[in-house]
Amino acid sequence: MKEERRTDGLSIAAVERETGISKDALRVWERRYGFPLPTRNAFGERVYPAAQVGRLRMIRRLMDQGMRPGRIFALPPGELQTLAAGAPAAARSTLHDLALYLVKTHQTAELRRELGQAVVRDGLFRFVTETAAPLAALVGEAWMRGEIEVFEEHLFTEQMQGVLRQAISQVPTAGGTPKVLFSTLPGEQHGLGLLMAEAACALEGAQCLSLGIQTPVSELVAAARANAADVVALSFCGSYSASAMREGVQGLRRDLPAPTALWCGGAGAARLRYPPAGVRVLNDLASIGSVLLEWRSAREPA
Repeated sequence: MKEERRTDGLSIAAVERETGISKDALRVWERRYGFPLPTRNAFGERVYPAAQVGRLRMIRRLMDQGMRPGRIFALPPGELQTLAAGAPAAARSTLHDLALYLVKTHQTAELRRELGQAVVRDGLFRFVTETAAPLAALVGEAWMRGEIEVFEEHLFTEQMQGVLRQAISQVPTAGGTPKVLFSTLPGEQHGLGLLMAEAACALEGAQCLSLGIQTPVSELVAAARANAADVVALSFCGSYSASAMREGVQGLRRDLPAPTALWCGGAGAARLRYPPAGVRVLNDLASIGSVLLEWRSAREPA
């Protein structure tokens, strides 16, 4: 296997893993904003210096806070750093601090046990909204500051996903409405937020079916038709390309059966300021209950 971490910088694939920013977004930003500015190695491949990777981490954090790329790239480097450092930090609890310690010390079995006990103690909805979502944000902030490595973030994600999947499997939803199909579009590799949304929907009595991440639009349409889905739910992180998101959502909305609703959530979905007709943007996990109630009320007999 070709070594991707070099003394003079990182390859584009390594930067994608390190920052969570897609290769396509990196190339588009290079053309549109003149940053990042990778060098080229002897094979003509892009190589990104460490300083640029650090700046990309700050950009990713501000995008996760809802700031648009055009505004971020217009900022002087000093102001960018100040804004990133002053971005609102996620709320912390004793459990959050313990979980971060277990992540940093690679105590995955203990982390899984603590998270599992929290689900039992607090209930799934409270766990998702008060533990899982803030903890995911704290892990992301620790990664941005260089306090944890990418592999440690992945270890955390795997344990959290395992706990959520187990908890969701115990929620009785057979025959519930609506039937919701969950996935992400190609290029969106982050599935934890999607899983938290699935947990919230399951608790509200929806029938949930997950396709995992990065499902092509044509396959989403085929799955929605085959399963008679009432809703297709997508999740977008803050660094997902806005143009790719709009194009994918427009194409999916065009090809889905007219009665099938299309819901979009996650930090990136906030950039769909004027969503296409028939597309609903969900602001946060707590709003899922009211959106489901609205969907059911619209289908009650007059």
